[in-house]
Amino acid sequence: MDLDKITRANIRKLKPYSSARDEFQGTAEVYLDANENSLGSPLTKWYNRYPDPHQVELKQIISQVKSVPPSQIFLGNGSDECIDLLYRSFCEPGRSNVIICPPTYGMYEVSAGINDIELREAPLTPAFQLDLPMIESLIDENTRLIWVCSPNNPTGNSMKYSDIEELLNNFSGLVVVDEAYINFSRQRSLTNELKDYDNLVVMQTFSKAWGLAGLRLGMAFASEAIIAVLNKVKPPYNINQATQDLAKKALQEIGQVNDMILEIVAMRDELANVFRELPLIEKVFPSDANFILAKVRNATDVYNYLVAQGIIVRNRSNIQWAGDCLRITVGTETENTRLVDALITFMKQFSTTPQSN
Repeated sequence: MDLDKITRANIRKLKPYSSARDEFQGTAEVYLDANENSLGSPLTKWYNRYPDPHQVELKQIISQVKSVPPSQIFLGNGSDECIDLLYRSFCEPGRSNVIICPPTYGMYEVSAGINDIELREAPLTPAFQLDLPMIESLIDENTRLIWVCSPNNPTGNSMKYSDIEELLNNFSGLVVVDEAYINFSRQRSLTNELKDYDNLVVMQTFSKAWGLAGLRLGMAFASEAIIAVLNKVKPPYNINQATQDLAKKALQEIGQVNDMILEIVAMRDELANVFRELPLIEKVFPSDANFILAKVRNATDVYNYLVAQGIIVRNRSNIQWAGDCLRITVGTETENTRLVDALITFMKQFSTTPQSN
């Protein structure tokens, strides 16, 4: 892949902002270079200074956990920043196009619209897998990105590894694989393939398995050249110091995180089995994530009933190939029990009975 060919001309020429922490890297006793409040903060004495713009210490720890060199790691203010920067770096507004595979994560489309990038859709097959012939038919000389969410949101399944590899082998742009839910899946991460594919970008997040959605910390793994472009475009202090500190502490508790993942997966499978016994639920789709997509009879009525009971799920009734679907996050044991009880009460109140296919 010729990265210069797909990098926007203005980005190639861009001279990035040089912050005080860029111009001096090291340690000193007195810092008078960044116009900070030297007296501190009413909250704490620790956060009156600007954070490390390159998140060096945090990336070193992530590198050890993910077995990816720090130079191939980008950290974003949530994965949404990673998505936006990929558009701004590699797609020409009003000219470039990208391909998504719906149903999928909605921010790929939203960010394309914000950046004035043509969006082309290659819907998943009825089995919720990539339609490779359709994707191939949509590619032209202006196609810059192909977005693949695996495990997919909202369907919950993983894409075939071989299909993603086929895209990587035959597409001259970037294949971006969003692995937000990879920790709940048996499928191995594509970060293992970074050494073989210079057009691969893998996104992960601290929001799901790590339980740190409130910190807004996303990760992108790619070649050094791609990471260098993203670092060139990003705001200088995009990851605040509190987030960096808390993420470093979380990374010291890998054992506890792995235990939580196992617990969530066990509750997911148990909840799916319970759903299959409810006449109200017509189908439970296989899930490699921390949620379940279920086809529900009278889904909108059920959704509204749950809202009235103070239980909020996502109504995905318009999902392609499925229809009448609810996406349900695996909650705590108490929350899951409350959900199931509410579904049983709904069936009793409204005399919902199974219908023949």
